[in-house]
This record gives sequence, structure tokens and C-alpha cells, in this order.
Amino acid sequence: MRERVYRTEALILRRSDMAEADRLLLIATPNGKVRVVAKGVRKISSRLAGHIELFTHASLLLAVGRNLDIVTQSQAINTFTTLRNDITRLSCAYYVADLYATLTEEGEENRPIFQLLVETFAALDLSINPDLILRSFELRLLQIAGYRPHLHHCAQCGTLLTEDANRFSPLIGGVLCPDDQHSDPRALPMGGSAFRLLRYLQTQPMSTLEHLHLSATVRTEVETLLHAYLRHVLERDLKSVAFLHHVMRGE
Repeated sequence: MRERVYRTEALILRRSDMAEADRLLLIATPNGKVRVVAKGVRKISSRLAGHIELFTHASLLLAVGRNLDIVTQSQAINTFTTLRNDITRLSCAYYVADLYATLTEEGEENRPIFQLLVETFAALDLSINPDLILRSFELRLLQIAGYRPHLHHCAQCGTLLTEDANRFSPLIGGVLCPDDQHSDPRALPMGGSAFRLLRYLQTQPMSTLEHLHLSATVRTEVETLLHAYLRHVLERDLKSVAFLHHVMRGE
């Protein structure tokens, strides 16, 4: 029998006003994403308000409700102050939340994805390379969710890829070897530097990304390839991508 009150770690990913003084929250937890209600939180006297700000890592005490569980207590673990006060990092956080919410099902337990989210928000809060943090997040989220792109073996035939591979196929699922590069007429061209960066990002921890010094051209090429792959997996573009581009590139 489910306990009437339970505690969980959570990341506040989305919020919207509800009724006169309540807020509806979309949170990520080790047990999956879930929608909960914070009652009376918009009142000046609310003790919860400061602990359920957007993109806060918190410990929540929840009461089981008829339709939605109710936040009864909250204690902030990390408020990611730098992230929430910098428009570039903030736009990255919106994108991370959007991609997570789109690629996962509600109530589907996945502790590795929750830990990835916590690590990603912490990295965005401090990193000098937020765009590379996003690329690392995309690749790791895809891997955990079962959509890992093939970057070390040909997506078509499985042979070990060498440096002369120069085509990326979102349709087939990754990089194609020279013998199979024409198996997808819509495969995207891929430069050697972008290929090396993709493989590095797929295998190395986020903590190593601060040491990379890369041209804007390579960064943009890797972003283009991964977003084309995500578009194929999700069957649409995320709305947050346009906002992200507007902030980071002035588009």
C-alpha cells in the first residue's frame, strides 16, 4: 500500500499558475517526471515559495492527492543561482527541461536520467562551455533512453569506423562508413573535427569539457548533426530550440 506522505528529490522543470494562489509543477524525480500542486504558494506568506523556484534541486515532502500529489514541504538542495541569473545559461536550462520532458514518459522510473539532469544543471551553473554541456547531455540522454547514435561502428554494416567516415545519417542512426555512405541519400556531410568531437562527447564526462577550445564552426556543425538526429527521433523540432538560438546566436 502506498504511503500517504513520502519524500523525494526533485528538479523543478516547469510551473504554471493554478486557481487563485496555487502552482502546478512539472518535476523530475528518480522515479520519473510527475505533475504536482503547490497550494497557496503564490501568497506572500507562503513558506514554500523560495524552495520551489524554477530549476531548483530540492527535497520535497509530498502528500498523495486524489488527482495530483501535493507539495507540503520543500528544502532547496541547490538553487543554481548563476544559471537562473544568466540569460544564456537559463535558455540552456529551458532546453534541457524541454528535451527531458519530451523524451520521457510520466511516472517512468529512471534514476540514471535524474542523475544526468542534476549533473547537467550543476555543469550549466558553472561551465564556460554551456553549448558543449548541452551536446554532452543530448548524447547521454539518448543513450540512456535507448537511442544511442552509432559513432564508433557504421550504423549500416557495423564495421569499425575510421577517420575517413564523413556522412551522418539520422534515418539509419549514426555515422556511415565510406562503403555505405550512399545508403542514405539524405545523409549529412560531416567534417573530421566534428566527428572527433562527437565521439569525445559520447565517451567523456562533462567535467572534461572545460579544457576544450573549439571553433564556432565545429560547435555549430555538431549541434546541427545532433539536432537533425533528435528531430528524427522526436519527429518534430522542440520550441525551446528557437529560443536557444535567439539567445546564443542572436538569430
